[in-house]
Amino acid sequence: MFEQLARQMWHQIEPVHATLYFSPAAFEEAAKLGYDIGSRWPSYFAWRTAVLGAAGPRLVAATYYSFSPTMVADHVPAIWAVATPGQVLEARLRAMDRTLRALLGDHNDVREAAELAVRAAESIQVAHRPLAAANLELPWPHEPHLTLWQAYTVLREHRGDGHLTALQAAGLDSCEALVSFASVGAAPVGNFAGRGWSSEEWAAAHERLAGRGLIDAEGLATPAGRALRGQVERLTDELAAGPWQALGEAGAERLVHLNRPLLGAVFESEMLPTTTTLGIGKVQVTA
Repeated sequence: MFEQLARQMWHQIEPVHATLYFSPAAFEEAAKLGYDIGSRWPSYFAWRTAVLGAAGPRLVAATYYSFSPTMVADHVPAIWAVATPGQVLEARLRAMDRTLRALLGDHNDVREAAELAVRAAESIQVAHRPLAAANLELPWPHEPHLTLWQAYTVLREHRGDGHLTALQAAGLDSCEALVSFASVGAAPVGNFAGRGWSSEEWAAAHERLAGRGLIDAEGLATPAGRALRGQVERLTDELAAGPWQALGEAGAERLVHLNRPLLGAVFESEMLPTTTTLGIGKVQVTA
Protein backbone atom coordinates (compact mmCIF):
# COMPACT_ATOMS: atom_id res chain seq x y z
CA MET A 1 0.00 0.00 0.00
CA PHE A 2 2.68 2.51 0.97
CA GLU A 3 4.69 1.73 -2.19
CA GLN A 4 1.75 2.90 -4.30
CA LEU A 5 1.30 5.90 -2.03
CA ALA A 6 4.97 6.77 -2.47
CA ARG A 7 4.47 6.94 -6.24
CA GLN A 8 1.34 9.04 -5.88
CA MET A 9 3.11 11.48 -3.58
CA TRP A 10 6.04 11.76 -6.00
CA HIS A 11 3.58 13.00 -8.61
CA GLN A 12 2.45 15.62 -6.08
CA ILE A 13 5.80 16.98 -4.95
CA GLU A 14 8.12 16.59 -7.94
CA PRO A 15 6.55 19.39 -10.05
CA VAL A 16 6.61 21.79 -7.09
CA HIS A 17 10.26 21.07 -6.35
CA ALA A 18 11.22 21.31 -10.04
CA THR A 19 10.08 24.92 -10.36
CA LEU A 20 13.52 25.84 -9.01
CA TYR A 21 15.11 24.79 -12.30
CA PHE A 22 12.69 26.63 -14.61
CA SER A 23 11.31 29.62 -12.72
CA PRO A 24 12.09 33.04 -14.23
CA ALA A 25 12.80 34.26 -10.70
CA ALA A 26 15.40 31.51 -10.27
CA PHE A 27 17.15 32.47 -13.50
CA GLU A 28 17.14 36.11 -12.39
CA GLU A 29 18.72 35.18 -9.06
CA ALA A 30 21.28 33.00 -10.84
CA ALA A 31 22.18 35.87 -13.16
CA LYS A 32 22.68 38.17 -10.17
CA LEU A 33 25.18 35.67 -8.80
CA GLY A 34 27.00 35.74 -12.13
CA TYR A 35 25.89 32.49 -13.76
CA ASP A 36 25.37 32.23 -17.49
CA ILE A 37 21.63 31.71 -17.94
CA GLY A 38 21.79 31.11 -21.68
CA SER A 39 21.53 27.45 -20.66
CA ARG A 40 19.76 26.13 -17.59
CA TRP A 41 22.63 23.82 -16.64
CA PRO A 42 25.04 26.17 -14.82
CA SER A 43 22.35 27.23 -12.38
CA TYR A 44 20.92 23.68 -12.20
CA PHE A 45 24.24 22.27 -11.05
CA ALA A 46 24.71 25.14 -8.60
CA TRP A 47 21.18 24.98 -7.12
CA ARG A 48 21.17 21.21 -6.68
CA THR A 49 24.78 20.68 -5.64
CA ALA A 50 25.31 23.52 -3.15
CA VAL A 51 23.97 21.41 -0.26
CA LEU A 52 27.03 19.17 -0.69
CA GLY A 53 29.43 22.09 -0.27
CA ALA A 54 32.06 22.82 -2.92
CA ALA A 55 31.73 19.31 -4.33
CA GLY A 56 34.02 18.12 -7.08
CA PRO A 57 33.03 16.44 -10.36
CA ARG A 58 33.38 12.85 -9.12
CA LEU A 59 31.03 13.40 -6.19
CA VAL A 60 28.48 15.21 -8.35
CA ALA A 61 28.60 12.52 -11.07
CA ALA A 62 28.13 9.87 -8.39
CA THR A 63 25.15 11.52 -6.75
CA TYR A 64 23.48 12.54 -10.04
CA TYR A 65 24.36 9.22 -11.73
CA SER A 66 22.64 9.64 -15.11
CA PHE A 67 24.63 12.71 -16.17
CA SER A 68 27.72 12.18 -18.28
CA PRO A 69 30.86 12.71 -16.16
CA THR A 70 32.19 14.80 -19.04
CA MET A 71 29.21 17.13 -18.84
CA VAL A 72 29.51 17.32 -15.06
CA ALA A 73 33.17 18.29 -15.42
CA ASP A 74 32.16 21.09 -17.80
CA HIS A 75 30.31 22.73 -14.90
CA VAL A 76 31.97 21.45 -11.73
CA PRO A 77 34.01 22.88 -10.03
CA ALA A 78 33.64 25.98 -12.25
CA ILE A 79 30.31 26.85 -10.59
CA TRP A 80 32.14 27.52 -7.31
CA ALA A 81 34.34 30.14 -8.95
CA VAL A 82 31.15 32.14 -9.60
CA ALA A 83 29.56 31.85 -6.15
CA THR A 84 30.17 29.92 -2.95
CA PRO A 85 27.77 27.15 -1.91
CA GLY A 86 26.50 29.40 0.90
CA GLN A 87 25.73 32.21 -1.51
CA VAL A 88 23.96 29.77 -3.82
CA LEU A 89 21.79 28.42 -1.01
CA GLU A 90 20.79 31.93 0.05
CA ALA A 91 19.89 32.81 -3.55
CA ARG A 92 18.01 29.51 -3.88
CA LEU A 93 15.69 30.49 -1.05
CA ARG A 94 15.21 33.96 -2.50
CA ALA A 95 14.31 32.42 -5.84
CA MET A 96 11.81 30.05 -4.30
CA ASP A 97 10.32 32.77 -2.12
CA ARG A 98 9.56 34.84 -5.21
CA THR A 99 8.41 31.82 -7.22
CA LEU A 100 6.09 30.40 -4.58
CA ARG A 101 4.55 33.75 -3.65
CA ALA A 102 3.66 34.27 -7.30
CA LEU A 103 2.24 30.77 -7.63
CA LEU A 104 0.27 30.75 -4.39
CA GLY A 105 -1.41 34.11 -4.79
CA ASP A 106 -4.45 34.11 -2.50
CA HIS A 107 -3.81 30.47 -1.53
CA ASN A 108 -0.96 31.45 0.74
CA ASP A 109 -1.85 29.52 3.91
CA VAL A 110 0.42 26.50 3.63
CA ARG A 111 1.35 26.15 7.28
CA GLU A 112 -0.48 22.84 7.77
CA ALA A 113 0.93 21.44 4.54
CA ALA A 114 4.42 22.43 5.63
CA GLU A 115 3.98 20.72 9.00
CA LEU A 116 2.88 17.48 7.32
CA ALA A 117 5.70 17.59 4.79
CA VAL A 118 8.29 18.25 7.50
CA ARG A 119 6.97 15.33 9.53
CA ALA A 120 7.45 13.04 6.52
CA ALA A 121 10.88 14.50 5.68
CA GLU A 122 12.22 14.23 9.20
CA SER A 123 11.27 10.53 9.34
CA ILE A 124 13.57 9.47 6.51
CA GLN A 125 16.44 7.05 7.00
CA VAL A 126 19.48 8.87 5.61
CA ALA A 127 21.81 5.89 5.05
CA HIS A 128 22.90 5.84 1.39
CA ARG A 129 20.82 8.98 0.75
CA PRO A 130 23.45 11.73 0.31
CA LEU A 131 21.33 14.40 -1.38
CA ALA A 132 18.37 13.81 0.90
CA ALA A 133 20.59 13.90 3.99
CA ALA A 134 22.36 17.07 2.87
CA ASN A 135 19.07 18.90 2.29
CA LEU A 136 17.67 17.62 5.59
CA GLU A 137 20.69 19.02 7.40
CA LEU A 138 19.79 22.57 6.36
CA PRO A 139 17.88 24.65 8.91
CA TRP A 140 14.16 24.93 8.23
CA PRO A 141 13.22 28.36 6.85
CA HIS A 142 10.97 30.59 8.94
CA GLU A 143 8.36 31.08 6.21
CA PRO A 144 5.91 28.16 5.82
CA HIS A 145 5.96 28.20 2.01
CA LEU A 146 9.74 27.87 1.99
CA THR A 147 9.60 25.17 4.66
CA LEU A 148 7.14 23.27 2.48
CA TRP A 149 9.39 23.52 -0.57
CA GLN A 150 12.47 22.46 1.38
CA ALA A 151 10.63 19.44 2.82
CA TYR A 152 9.50 18.50 -0.68
CA THR A 153 13.12 18.78 -1.80
CA VAL A 154 14.25 16.39 0.93
CA LEU A 155 11.53 13.92 -0.05
CA ARG A 156 12.21 14.05 -3.80
CA GLU A 157 15.96 13.63 -3.27
CA HIS A 158 15.22 10.75 -0.88
CA ARG A 159 13.30 9.06 -3.67
CA GLY A 160 16.00 9.91 -6.19
CA ASP A 161 18.78 8.49 -4.04
CA GLY A 162 16.79 5.27 -3.71
CA HIS A 163 16.19 5.18 -7.47
CA LEU A 164 19.94 5.05 -8.04
CA THR A 165 20.11 2.03 -5.76
CA ALA A 166 17.37 0.38 -7.83
CA LEU A 167 19.21 1.09 -11.08
CA GLN A 168 22.42 -0.41 -9.75
CA ALA A 169 20.55 -3.46 -8.44
CA ALA A 170 19.23 -3.93 -12.00
CA GLY A 171 22.77 -3.81 -13.39
CA LEU A 172 22.20 -0.56 -15.32
CA ASP A 173 25.12 1.82 -15.54
CA SER A 174 24.64 5.57 -15.89
CA CYS A 175 24.09 5.73 -19.65
CA GLU A 176 22.28 2.38 -19.83
CA ALA A 177 19.79 3.71 -17.30
CA LEU A 178 18.73 6.41 -19.76
CA VAL A 179 18.76 4.18 -22.84
CA SER A 180 16.54 1.64 -21.09
CA PHE A 181 14.25 4.39 -19.82
CA ALA A 182 13.84 5.78 -23.32
CA SER A 183 13.16 2.27 -24.59
CA VAL A 184 9.91 2.03 -22.59
CA GLY A 185 8.63 5.36 -23.90
CA ALA A 186 9.36 7.48 -20.86
CA ALA A 187 10.43 10.31 -23.17
CA PRO A 188 11.75 10.72 -26.72
CA VAL A 189 15.44 9.87 -27.08
CA GLY A 190 16.23 13.48 -27.99
CA ASN A 191 15.03 14.66 -24.59
CA PHE A 192 17.92 12.84 -22.93
CA ALA A 193 20.55 14.80 -24.86
CA GLY A 194 20.74 17.28 -21.99
CA ARG A 195 22.41 14.62 -19.85
CA GLY A 196 25.56 15.03 -21.94
CA TRP A 197 26.19 11.56 -23.38
CA SER A 198 27.74 11.46 -26.84
CA SER A 199 26.09 9.57 -29.69
CA GLU A 200 28.92 7.04 -29.48
CA GLU A 201 28.35 6.48 -25.75
CA TRP A 202 24.60 6.14 -26.32
CA ALA A 203 25.17 3.62 -29.13
CA ALA A 204 27.56 1.61 -26.97
CA ALA A 205 25.02 1.47 -24.15
CA HIS A 206 22.37 0.43 -26.69
CA GLU A 207 24.65 -2.40 -27.84
CA ARG A 208 25.25 -3.59 -24.29
CA LEU A 209 21.53 -3.65 -23.51
CA ALA A 210 20.75 -5.41 -26.79
CA GLY A 211 23.36 -8.01 -25.87
CA ARG A 212 21.43 -8.65 -22.66
CA GLY A 213 18.19 -9.04 -24.61
CA LEU A 214 16.68 -5.91 -23.06
CA ILE A 215 16.13 -3.78 -26.19
CA ASP A 216 15.70 -4.53 -29.88
CA ALA A 217 17.49 -3.08 -32.90
CA GLU A 218 15.15 -0.06 -32.97
CA GLY A 219 15.86 0.74 -29.33
CA LEU A 220 12.49 -0.47 -28.05
CA ALA A 221 12.27 -2.52 -24.89
CA THR A 222 11.80 -6.25 -25.22
CA PRO A 223 9.51 -8.05 -22.76
CA ALA A 224 12.62 -8.70 -20.65
CA GLY A 225 13.54 -5.03 -20.84
CA ARG A 226 10.08 -3.93 -19.73
CA ALA A 227 10.19 -6.42 -16.89
CA LEU A 228 13.54 -5.02 -15.74
CA ARG A 229 12.25 -1.45 -15.80
CA GLY A 230 9.21 -2.58 -13.85
CA GLN A 231 11.59 -4.08 -11.29
CA VAL A 232 13.43 -0.75 -11.07
CA GLU A 233 10.21 1.20 -10.53
CA ARG A 234 8.88 -1.22 -7.93
CA LEU A 235 12.10 -1.12 -5.92
CA THR A 236 12.20 2.67 -6.21
CA ASP A 237 8.70 2.86 -4.77
CA GLU A 238 9.56 0.41 -1.99
CA LEU A 239 12.64 2.41 -1.02
CA ALA A 240 10.62 5.66 -1.11
CA ALA A 241 7.76 4.36 1.05
CA GLY A 242 9.27 5.02 4.49
CA PRO A 243 8.32 8.69 4.99
CA TRP A 244 4.77 8.07 3.76
CA GLN A 245 4.36 5.13 6.07
CA ALA A 246 5.53 7.39 8.89
CA LEU A 247 3.08 10.13 7.90
CA GLY A 248 0.24 7.65 7.41
CA GLU A 249 -2.36 7.38 4.70
CA ALA A 250 -4.63 9.99 6.27
CA GLY A 251 -1.77 12.47 6.63
CA ALA A 252 -0.70 11.92 3.03
CA GLU A 253 -4.26 12.39 1.77
CA ARG A 254 -4.51 15.62 3.73
CA LEU A 255 -1.24 16.82 2.23
CA VAL A 256 -2.52 16.05 -1.27
CA HIS A 257 -5.64 18.11 -0.56
CA LEU A 258 -3.62 21.04 0.78
CA ASN A 259 -1.10 20.80 -2.07
CA ARG A 260 -3.73 20.91 -4.82
CA PRO A 261 -3.86 24.71 -5.30
CA LEU A 262 -0.07 24.96 -5.50
CA LEU A 263 0.27 21.99 -7.85
CA GLY A 264 -2.46 23.39 -10.07
CA ALA A 265 -0.75 26.77 -10.15
CA VAL A 266 2.53 25.14 -11.18
CA PHE A 267 0.91 23.48 -14.18
CA GLU A 268 -1.11 26.57 -15.08
CA SER A 269 2.07 28.67 -15.06
CA GLU A 270 3.47 26.52 -17.90
CA MET A 271 6.98 27.09 -16.59
CA LEU A 272 7.76 23.37 -16.62
CA PRO A 273 8.52 21.68 -19.95
CA THR A 274 5.64 19.69 -21.41
CA THR A 275 7.88 16.66 -21.98
CA THR A 276 10.44 15.71 -19.33
CA THR A 277 12.77 12.80 -18.70
CA LEU A 278 10.99 11.86 -15.46
CA GLY A 279 8.48 9.50 -17.04
CA ILE A 280 5.63 10.68 -14.81
CA GLY A 281 2.40 9.34 -16.19
CA LYS A 282 4.13 7.14 -18.77
CA VAL A 283 6.13 4.50 -16.93
CA GLN A 284 3.85 1.78 -15.62
CA VAL A 285 4.69 -0.46 -12.70
CA THR A 286 3.49 -3.98 -13.40
CA ALA A 287 3.16 -6.87 -11.00
